[in-house]
Parts: sequence; C-alpha cells; structure tokens
Amino acid sequence: MAIRGKKMNLSFGIEDIYLDADFVLSDGDKVGIVGVNGAGKTTLFKLLLNELELDSGTISKGNGAIGYLPQEIIVEDESQTVWDYLRDGRPIRRLESELEEIYKSLETAEGEAQEDLLRRMSKNQARLEYYDVYDAEDILFDLIEDMEIDLDLLERPMSELSGGQKSKMAFARLLFSKSELLLLDEPTNHLDIQTKEYVTKYLKNYRGTVLIISHDVEFLNKIIGKIMYIDKVTHKIQVYDGDYDTYKKKLADEKRQRSLLIEQQEKEIKTLEEFVQRAKQASQTNHALKRMGQERALRLEKKRAEMLTKVKNYKRVKMDIKPRRQGAKIPLEIENLYFKYPDSKYLYRNLSVKINGGERFLVVGENGVGKSTLLKLITGSLTPERGRIRFNDKTDIAYYAQELEDLDLDKTIFENVDCQEYSEWQLRSILSNFLFYEDDINKKVRVLSPGEKARVALCKVLLQKANLLILDEPTNHLDPETQKIIGGNFALFEGTIIVVSHNPSFVEQIGISRMLVLPFGRIEDYSHELLELYYELNTADDDE
Repeated sequence: MAIRGKKMNLSFGIEDIYLDADFVLSDGDKVGIVGVNGAGKTTLFKLLLNELELDSGTISKGNGAIGYLPQEIIVEDESQTVWDYLRDGRPIRRLESELEEIYKSLETAEGEAQEDLLRRMSKNQARLEYYDVYDAEDILFDLIEDMEIDLDLLERPMSELSGGQKSKMAFARLLFSKSELLLLDEPTNHLDIQTKEYVTKYLKNYRGTVLIISHDVEFLNKIIGKIMYIDKVTHKIQVYDGDYDTYKKKLADEKRQRSLLIEQQEKEIKTLEEFVQRAKQASQTNHALKRMGQERALRLEKKRAEMLTKVKNYKRVKMDIKPRRQGAKIPLEIENLYFKYPDSKYLYRNLSVKINGGERFLVVGENGVGKSTLLKLITGSLTPERGRIRFNDKTDIAYYAQELEDLDLDKTIFENVDCQEYSEWQLRSILSNFLFYEDDINKKVRVLSPGEKARVALCKVLLQKANLLILDEPTNHLDPETQKIIGGNFALFEGTIIVVSHNPSFVEQIGISRMLVLPFGRIEDYSHELLELYYELNTADDDE
C-alpha cells in the first residue's frame, strides 16, 4: 500500500507536530520510523488509523486493510479464549453474521432497498473470499504451529496469559489479519528470542507495506529498507534509503553540513549587522553610505528569515542508584519451590537457588515458562504451593514490574513517587533527572506514553535505595540512549540484581554472572555463547 503525506500541518495547542511536512512511501516498503519522544511517531499512526485529523494538508493511503500492533497490548475482552482472540484477527464471523441479516432482509425487500442489499451482499462475499473464508482455520493453525504456540493455551482465557504470552498472541493475531499495511509500535517488547526471530523472518518476506516504530536497532536493521525521520525541531519528515545504521551516518553528515552552514549564516548576519549599525551612525550628509546601509538592512532582514534552526541537543535521563545499606553475603535463598496456576502444569518443581551478594542473576526462557511469575513469588505478590523463599534481615527489595502494574494510573507522577523520606524540592530535582519538569509532574500517569511510564517506574526504584533489585524487562519502552544509561548505572550498582530481560546488549552491559534457565530449572555460569545455544534448543514440556 503506497502512502503519501502532503503539506501536513498539525498542532496540539501551542505545540507544533508537523509543519508543511511531506513524505512518499511506495507499496511494499519496509520503513522504520524514528525521532525523539514527542516528535510525532505514534501521532502518524493515529492519522493513518483515522483516530486523528490534520489541521491542514493531506495523508493518503488507499483503501486496503490496516493491521495495528500498539505498544501497550490491551485485550478488550479478557474472558475471551486465546483461540477466539486469534480467530477474530480476520472479521469472518462479523461478515458472516451481516450476510445472514442481509439474506433475511432480502426475503421482503423490493426496489432500491433490494438493490442496496444486493450490493452489500456482493461486497461482503468479496471480503469473505479475500479473507479465505473456507481455508482460514487451516491458515491459522499453520501460523500457530510456525509460532510454536502451545495448543493447550488455545482454550484458556486471555486473562491467564503472561505479558509476554499476550504480546505473542497479539502478534499472531496481527499476522493472521491479512492486512495490506502493518503499523507496529515497539513490536519486540516482551517477545522471547525465538518468537522475535520468527516475526523478523515473516516481516522480511511480507508482501505488504510495514511501518515500524522501534528502539530495537538490531531488529530494524534486519527488516527495513527505509527510515522515516520525524524532526522535532523543524517539524518536517525526511525519508532515507537504507537501514538504521546507514540513516545515522547520513543524518550525522547532514547535521555537520547544517552546522557549518549555520555558522556561515551567523557570520554573514553579524557582518551585515555591523555595517547597518555603522550606516545608521554615519553623518546625514553621507548619502552613499546611508543608501548602502538601507540596502544592507534589506539583505539582513532576508538573511534572518532564511536562517536555519540550530540542531537541538535533547536532555537525557540521569540516574544514580545507590543502596541505603550494605547487603548480606546471601541476600536470598529459594528452597524446594513448587508452583503452578490452577488447571495448569507446574512451572517449578523442587527449584532451589542461593543468590550471592553483589551478583547479577539472569532468569531466561521462552514466553510463558514462569519468569515473571518467579519474580512475583520472590516479591510476595504470589504464594508458592510448597517450598520457602527466605531473605536475609539485611536485604531491602525494590521491584520493577514488566507491565508497570506498580504504578497508580489515576495518580499524578509526583503522587506516584511521593514518600516521607524526601522533600518536595528533592523529589522535583530527582524527577527532572528522569525528564519530568515543572508542571509535568502533575500529569496523571494514565495519560503518559509507555516510555514515560517506564521512567516513572525507574524513578520509584531509585528512590527506594534497595540493595536487591528485582527487574522484569527494565529496558522495554526506552530509547537506545536511555537503555545505555540505565545499563551503565546498573553495572556500577553496589547491590544485587535479579533480572528478566530479552535485551542482549543490556544483559552484556550489566555483567551477568549466573543464569537460571526455565523451564529446565538449571543454573549455569553465564556466557553469551551458552545463552545463544539455549535459544537454539527445543523447549521440553514439564511432566505432571
């Protein structure tokens, strides 16, 4: 599906998003969309989905079906089974129901009403053929097999799935949708490496148009052939051929050239300003100099109007996380742990592990094998069926939840981090390090973007000054620069870290010492090669 934006203008209040922005994408393009927070990336998706309208200008995309994967997966009916959720990726049941109503109405319809019903019938029949009405279930089962979705999950309600499993199902539903344009907003969040590899291969071979907002540079480089850069300074859109790394080189070169041009413009303006000032101070009888001053003043006005906007260096997150007190040599022991959800297989049988003080301990495994569940058992959100989880008296815990459920959406940013230990002035200062300034702190968390919510959650972790950090996918929703910053701080952290992460760069950066491999329950000394080897293995089911 070809997409074209022409003379696009959009503002939210006094904040400009697009100013006479243009772009052209061809049918079948695979495009990464980049730009700083607030530049208008997700806004572009909302325009394409007809959830927003431009103030002026046009954006055209044809009439093809659009598939959308939002950054935050929201399932409207959590009681719906996984099978029904996946099957509804194609609107076959709705179209068949409408067709039934049309058939009933045709029994008594006459004249124009009958002609209208026949047109609607023909349209619905054509749509059903497009969605392979007779082969759709076979196509879906093939997709389920290819994505290695456990058949036992199909009859379970969506509410029982983990965050990673929901993301996997949302992706499967999207791929089943047979859309001509895919809009993907941070699609690799929560996905295990095997699912990510399958999705990467699928999108590379996908015949339609794909637009991807992602901070996962490796993922982008494997799929895209173009980058769409939305500039928050100029509010323009530029499309670059090539992958993300090629775009970065081209953009850096353009910025250097732009800086040199701005420097030249500034020199010319300064020279003109000095001449105009001398002309103004000259004697009234010096007519030649006065005329030249007037002519230079006109040139000066034109030069100022043509002056390029300087590239703005955006502030980055600052994070300095320190424990309140020194931790124990063995801050945590897990002994003979058993746990399962109702009507499900055991996630752990007789699981035992001692966590050493100061170590970086990684929990790995595919979606749904119990990584987040283990962290919830450790933090007390869930209770084990058997076994013990023991903390040393010197252990203080801070927990970063994968789905950010520790945030109160109906409270403000400030109210979420407020605690007696800190004054309002101190909290404002700390929040500014997480890029929340002045009136920003009074925003309700509900209205924040996923990236902003993640920064609030990280701020809460920092404020607790714990010596044992329990981190569940802490880099999700964060841009590459912020990921590096928090990775560097966690690497220097003087306490202990237990982490679930599918981000190889982050895992390498913080210095993992050991890893627990689920569902096997094996504890291994960490090595990058061993981790890669594990993901190549077929995961075996636990026995009841």
